[in-house]
Amino acid sequence: MKKFISVILASALVVSMVAGCSSTKKEETKQDAAKTEQTAEKKVYNVCNLVNGNLGDKSFFDSAETGLKELQDAGRITYKTIEMGASTDDQAKWQSYLEEVSSSKEYDIIICGTYQMPDYLKAVAEEYPDQKYIIYDDTTYEQANVLHISYKQNDLGYIVGVFAASLTTDTSFANINADPVVGFVGGTDSPVINDFLYGFILGAQSVNPDIKVDTRYVGSYIDPAKGKELAESMINDKKCDIVWGVAGNSGNGAAEAAQETGKAYFIGVDSDQEQTLSTELAAITLTSGLKNVGQSLVWVFDELDAGNEHWGEFVTLGINEGGVGIVTDKNFATTPKAVQDAVTKALDDVSTGKVTVPTAIGEKSGAVEALRESVKP
Repeated sequence: MKKFISVILASALVVSMVAGCSSTKKEETKQDAAKTEQTAEKKVYNVCNLVNGNLGDKSFFDSAETGLKELQDAGRITYKTIEMGASTDDQAKWQSYLEEVSSSKEYDIIICGTYQMPDYLKAVAEEYPDQKYIIYDDTTYEQANVLHISYKQNDLGYIVGVFAASLTTDTSFANINADPVVGFVGGTDSPVINDFLYGFILGAQSVNPDIKVDTRYVGSYIDPAKGKELAESMINDKKCDIVWGVAGNSGNGAAEAAQETGKAYFIGVDSDQEQTLSTELAAITLTSGLKNVGQSLVWVFDELDAGNEHWGEFVTLGINEGGVGIVTDKNFATTPKAVQDAVTKALDDVSTGKVTVPTAIGEKSGAVEALRESVKP
């Protein structure tokens, strides 16, 4: 009997030990999984930022640099910025820079941007299919190892349109006349520029269905003299008292026209142009529609940390992702409260989906052109 009891006790002890070992192994497995997950969450990416120009542009390049510095300060990335220069001689070396940093295999991600880079990136990205790239403000080519970031300029246009239409008949504000007419100086008659315009007109019409929008295209992004000429005609002949320049350096000519006539205001684009223009031109620049390149890069790393990769995709970022916005300090803060409130409401309407702004990108029905013609002054 004692022998039988001993056998039972021994068996129980073995079972207990096995169960204990099993429990310990399960606990160790859970801990290992937690450590792995924690390590994955804390991955620090090594990034190379190639600037096809120089920092100090107070626009896309500076914005990208600000976003990357924010990420580095938060311990999420390490990065190196290479300023490749913007001269003709510099441009001849842009692809070599891309090839050099790609062949080094030092970087998890290589970043570049603007309309000048797609052809160079396409060639190098094909040569280095295992390297990951981000290009901002571009949707030219689809490649499996490249993330293309673009921005909802239609939503941005809508917000700016609400601002312009809300102010253009408020004669309590200096130099504003009673005529509901605003102007749009575009760089080229192209889908991206017309995406700004589409939203601009629709936003303006949401405030005043009878508003007129004088739209003219420079045909170039580097001809401020032509931009000035077009804006002068809008202001003097059509009584435009607010002109939005969506034309790169050509748009700065529209700012000159507004300032020199003394009868109109300017709205900037892409960056806060109150910070980039001369003191005189900044004084008549009431706000700017923003493409927030830096915040769009922060969004990418937020996605990566959440386990969401977008390589090979075209990602379009709007208000909710921080991709676009509008300047709401400095001169904007001097405008009537009713105008500011209208902009706040428009931002909320778009971000919550209460208002859906159609896009001109891929639009084939002629709706944009028809709308543009229908609001001519």
